[in-house]
Amino acid sequence: MTKREVDVPPAVRKQIDKTVEEIDAQLATEETAAVVGEVLADLFGDSEEYGRYQRGESLPPMTRMRVQSYDPRNALVETEHWAEQELAKLRESKCLRYLWAGFDQSPLSNNVAFALPFRQMLADHLFADAGENLRLFSGVKIQCGHNIEMGDNTVIHNDVLLDDRGKLTIGDRVSVADTSHIHTHAHDTVDQTDVTTYETILEDDVRLGYGSMISAGCRIGENAMIGADAKPLGDVPAHHIAAGSPAKSVKIKPGWESAAADLGPLEDNREQRRLDRGFPEPYEEYDEFNRSLSPPGEG
Repeated sequence: MTKREVDVPPAVRKQIDKTVEEIDAQLATEETAAVVGEVLADLFGDSEEYGRYQRGESLPPMTRMRVQSYDPRNALVETEHWAEQELAKLRESKCLRYLWAGFDQSPLSNNVAFALPFRQMLADHLFADAGENLRLFSGVKIQCGHNIEMGDNTVIHNDVLLDDRGKLTIGDRVSVADTSHIHTHAHDTVDQTDVTTYETILEDDVRLGYGSMISAGCRIGENAMIGADAKPLGDVPAHHIAAGSPAKSVKIKPGWESAAADLGPLEDNREQRRLDRGFPEPYEEYDEFNRSLSPPGEG
């Protein structure tokens, strides 16, 4: 895609840089949850009411409920139920993801000049490893955050799911099109509360087409391309184009034939990337479904 170089006026760019740098410094030196609460209240024009809440002043019930929810310590998110995650890391990343999701609901998120450097800054704090010059667009859903490694110059477009309940490794110059889903965990077919986590890998220069879904434990090889709505259930070799559901290698990128493996079925190596992850601390288990899993005639 051919693009032109444009930017906001210099004075606006200076203000953007200053704002992002100030929040970056706060997140590096102050309590994360407290910073998140203040930033979200400011984003939604509620700083005055939030200050009244912090001072213990009287507020109408719904106003109090609204403003106290800017502080992520007063909110519950689904990932906190996941017992295989280390709770301390999960709660720290929860605060940053809460800010990320809240920012995406704000009008300011529509200003790409601000939104891209702001999300880059959040990724620097949240991801296990965040590369430079990331372009992370609106509506990206991140499950944990601290289990993501992402290389330089990678683009994640709108409404993408980055499931890092396992481990998600994304290389340099990767492009993920809108509404794609990348998974790192899978549920047992009988007992869906039985979860297995994997490492899922997108190597350098991979392209995922619109609406594609990468199954947990897959490896998409260097410079490979996944077609729109494709769903690979195995490893895609370097320089191959995979399409369909389940996906098959249908073509080698022109000019790369001498460096690519022959076309054929996708090799399923997902079990090699199963993570040996237990439960890091004691927890109280509950079953949200409360149903019998016994086949007919058993139990």
